[in-house]
Parts: sequence; structure tokens; C-alpha cells
Amino acid sequence: MTLLSLFGADKIPMDLIHQVEKNAPNLIVWAVPAMVIFSVLEMYISYRQDRKYYEKAETIGSILVGLGNLIVSAGVKVVLLYLVVFLYNLVPWRMNLKWDEAPWKLDSYWWLFIPCYVIYDLCSYWAHRVSHEQRFWWATHVVHHSGENYNLAVSFRLSWIQHIKVIFFLPIVLMGFHPIVFFVTNQVAVLFQFWVHTEYIRKCPKWMEYIFATPSNHRVHHGSQEQYIDKNYGATFIFWDRIWKTYEPEDEKVIYGITTNIPNKANPIFINFHEIKDMIQDVKHAKGFKRKWFFIFGSPVKIMMEKERLKAEKQLKQMPEPVEKDQPVYA
Repeated sequence: MTLLSLFGADKIPMDLIHQVEKNAPNLIVWAVPAMVIFSVLEMYISYRQDRKYYEKAETIGSILVGLGNLIVSAGVKVVLLYLVVFLYNLVPWRMNLKWDEAPWKLDSYWWLFIPCYVIYDLCSYWAHRVSHEQRFWWATHVVHHSGENYNLAVSFRLSWIQHIKVIFFLPIVLMGFHPIVFFVTNQVAVLFQFWVHTEYIRKCPKWMEYIFATPSNHRVHHGSQEQYIDKNYGATFIFWDRIWKTYEPEDEKVIYGITTNIPNKANPIFINFHEIKDMIQDVKHAKGFKRKWFFIFGSPVKIMMEKERLKAEKQLKQMPEPVEKDQPVYA
């Protein structure tokens, strides 16, 4: 294979999209039984050891959110497939892949998964970071952080509207990577993040801690303490955080959850949409375009501080005025 032969692939006919889907195996569906087994095993071991890693209501919530996400994902899969193929057909530098043969017969093109995965993880870093820095995107991600415990079941807590974040990953398709390469890479990246949600793996070898988003590195990301907030965004590789100064090692014991934890831990509807509901209410009461924009796209931390300020201001106004007593008159 020459470099020139890599580019200029034929367009994918829209009537053959079903064949693209067939040759992009659903790795996540295949992995679900193993993920469930490991989660149940971790739950059982933690119970036998009397470790409070699983809380009943929260675990039910995680499972229901995960099941709902599988249903939503199945529903939007075809839409995403058409979108990705459409964009792939737009660019003239489409990369080749023997996609119409049996799965995994990639010949000399197997190495395309390596640059695609690295670029995908870079996009994931920025998608993840924006999801913490802008409230609109935080509303699609807070689901994952609302658990107050850290266990394998937390990896199931993925928002039902998370698929809108596909816009952060479309540049990969516009670079010419084949849709099959893109979808397989996406699934491998998602599966990688399963094993990092555990308390049982404390520290990995130093070289792994330096390069990868290990359980220790990712525990920091789920921390609610000030020094841990908005740190360690990397999904597979942690060196993105080292490059952009968002890395924080795990030192102090992590307190999981969000700054204001949710009361309804088992209701998947509430878990998914409580932040969106709050955002709509804030926008409704805000005066002027600038304030409304702030409550949609402002920093979640700054919005929380502003809401606390407004609450304190309101309470101050509701306090009764002090009654001045008549001063005694001396002759």
C-alpha cells in the first residue's frame, strides 16, 4: 500500500449503509454481559468486605439510566450512521477501507485505528472539558457525576441526550477516516472507561499513571472537593491534562458527587433532566438576553455562586426591619 492509494476512496452509496452497519460490529452490546458480571462481582465483594461502595437507591438509578441509554442509543444509531456517511462522502480525501468484505479483513489498513483513536481521544478531552465549563453541556454530563459512590456501575450513568455531543467528534470524519473506523474507535474508547470506575484498583505502575486515565486519575475527576473540580478530563490518555494544565494527582481522599447532591437517587428521569429543568427555570426568571445567555452557557461554578448570591439577597430583603425603641428623655 502506498500513501497515495490510502486516499480517494469511492463514496459510500446511501443504499448500502446497512452493509456499513453490518461490518461495524456492536462491541458494546457484546461487552454488556461481561460488564454486568464484573459489576455484580464488585458489588458482592464490597458487600462481603462491608465496604460502602454501593448504595441501593443509587445503584438502581445507575442501572435504569444505563438501560435507558441503551434504548436511546439504538434509536439514534441510524441517524448518526447516515450523518457520518454523508460527511465522509463530502470530502475528496476519503480514506480507503475494504468495508464491504467480512469484518476485520483490513489488510494493510489496520493501522488507521491508531491515529483515529488518538485524535478521537483529543476530541473527547475537549468535549469533556466544555461539558464542565458550560452549563448547557454540563446538563448532558451531570448524570455521570451525580453518583455519591464510585463503582463499576457508575460507568452506566450516561445521559440520554449525550449523543448531541457528536458535533465535537465530526472533525474526525471530515479528516477522511472511514465510518467503520470511526464507529469501532468510538466503541473501544467507551469500553476503556468501564474499568477505571472502581475503588479496588488503587495505583497502577508510574508509567501508566503518567500516560493513561487510570482509576486513580479518574477518581480525581469525580471528586467534589475544590482541588479536584474540573480536573483530569482525559478519557483514555491523561497526558492531554498534563499539556493543558488540568492534571491533578490523587492525594486527599476523594469525596464523590456534585457540589449539591441530588435527592432522588433512583429515578432515572430526575437523574437525567434535573439540571435541564433548573436551567429552564433560571432562564425564565432572568431579565435580559445577557443574563439568559449566562444561565445557559455560563460556567456551572459561577452560576452556582450567582444563585447563592441571589438567594442570600432575597433572604436579606425578607428580613423584618429592626424596630427602633424610643430613647429615654432626661430632664
